[in-house]
Amino acid sequence: MNIHEYQAKELFKKYRIPIPDGGVAFNVDSAVSIAEELHDFPVIVKAQVHAGGRGKAGGVKLANNMSEVKRLAKEMLGMTLVTNQTGPKGKLVNKILIESGVSIDKELYFSILPDRTTARLVIMASRAGGMDIEEVAATTPERIVKVYIDPLSGIQGYQLRQLAYGLQMPSSLIRQFSSMVRNLYELFVMHDCSLLEINPLIITTEEQILAIDAKINFDDNALFRQKEILEYRDFDEEDPLEVEASKYQLNYIKMDGNIGNMVNGAGLAMATMDIIKQAGAEPANFLDVGGGANTEQVENAFRIMLSDQNVKGILINIFGGILRCDVLATGVVQASKKVGLTLPVVVRMEGTNVDAGRKILDESGLNLMTATDLTDAAQKVAHMAQA
Repeated sequence: MNIHEYQAKELFKKYRIPIPDGGVAFNVDSAVSIAEELHDFPVIVKAQVHAGGRGKAGGVKLANNMSEVKRLAKEMLGMTLVTNQTGPKGKLVNKILIESGVSIDKELYFSILPDRTTARLVIMASRAGGMDIEEVAATTPERIVKVYIDPLSGIQGYQLRQLAYGLQMPSSLIRQFSSMVRNLYELFVMHDCSLLEINPLIITTEEQILAIDAKINFDDNALFRQKEILEYRDFDEEDPLEVEASKYQLNYIKMDGNIGNMVNGAGLAMATMDIIKQAGAEPANFLDVGGGANTEQVENAFRIMLSDQNVKGILINIFGGILRCDVLATGVVQASKKVGLTLPVVVRMEGTNVDAGRKILDESGLNLMTATDLTDAAQKVAHMAQA
């Protein structure tokens, strides 16, 4: 789950991470009020959407007086911001962050994320703050400092020193920096984060460290124990079909293709999308119903997939284990009858109760085509794509 920058900074404040003064505004009047409370110019006006690259797209602007605050607030609120992460459709800006301007001496990059290869948490930092870290990694990887932390023992003093020296931190700031990193690490662990990023983390001309940006993502599988974090969820930033799918614990991601697919298991879902592309079509979604799905979940998954207007055909690829083939078939038939299925559907099933599942599909009277294997399924999907 993603949250907004202003929400991430609320968490930063709780964990004593230094941030600029400011507040979030939902209209022009509140933007002006916040700017007045800051008492000094310039101030920064920042569009709040779930996407990076806002500055390059015109979503971060400097205001030198109150009239500029009003003008920028009017321009940003209600605009569609298109960045390299939003896609061509962009994101609607419903809120803006007003913050005090700061005098920057040095920009740094800082992040924490899991490293599955080593089963560690890795802190990545660089003196090349403000730049795309992917570009830095590709062109000058020696500018990135990586410190791997065993989550069972936590962050150690020598690792803090390694980070400080790697960033060439002034000796007068090492204690402040080390304290901040400890607090960021605690935040990351206590709230089941999957990413914490500050770009840039700055050193001011007054020799203070400030997080002037903040990005935090959370592990969806841990949200059941993060009730406070769940309150940060902004449904306006999510696709309506993805929101609907989350109500039924379905792993659904909408895509731009024309062939819907429903699969049990993430690996099989990825392979199924490859099959669709090899057949000359494009997947319309990623949909993993999971191994333990029941008839109701299958029915809701099928209904959500059919509600996508771009879908011209559907491929169901199931290996029946915990999710039996007859349970899947029953859910598909029930959903098809409720929504009035008109699209062609290819079903490839193997595993537990596969014969019973095929019988349910055959006797349903619906336009459901069974496939004997992946090659057969791919050929039928290709035919659907060309229709």
